[in-house]
Amino acid sequence: VVRDIGKLYFNKLKKTGITDIDDIAIFCERLLERNISELRTIAFQWFFRVKKQYEKKHFKILERWLKTYVTGWGSTDDLCTHALGYFLYTFPEYTTTTKQWSKSPIIWVRRAAAVSLIYGLRRGKFNLQCFEVADSLLNDTEKYVLKGYGWMLKEASKHFQEAVFNYVMKNKEKMPRLSLRYAIEKMPKELKIKAMK
Repeated sequence: VVRDIGKLYFNKLKKTGITDIDDIAIFCERLLERNISELRTIAFQWFFRVKKQYEKKHFKILERWLKTYVTGWGSTDDLCTHALGYFLYTFPEYTTTTKQWSKSPIIWVRRAAAVSLIYGLRRGKFNLQCFEVADSLLNDTEKYVLKGYGWMLKEASKHFQEAVFNYVMKNKEKMPRLSLRYAIEKMPKELKIKAMK
């Protein structure tokens, strides 16, 4: 329902001639400043709708929104698997910056280091970056971060199954079971059995 409302009002903005990404960003910022979950969802939705206009300068906006307005795993994933994920897919050189997020004191920023790669992983990119991030987050103490990088590895396994399996086998003695189970979820039964031994 929230997304339907967001779509309705985005179309109203377009009808008034507001289509430029920088103008849309101002409206998104106003919604985000309200600190209401539903408005946050709409803001992230709107910014994803203008993704074809993304330029490198927009990374600062996305990173600031992540560090300022994201308040939980849901809003992290919403921003990272859509707008931010698409940005990194388009400008992959920024993954060197997002790797640094794995050292953040903020849980959701650390989760974002992994989850922001999922858009690209689903399209066969970022196989090397995902293992670097997994290394950084391997023994994080927060379950949502562990789930986040486990999910990232699960998505990577759809294109890079052998590489993910080898990574899990190499690290399974120190890798938290929570992350491990996520990582192997889509693998064949025989590989799951080997990984869980």
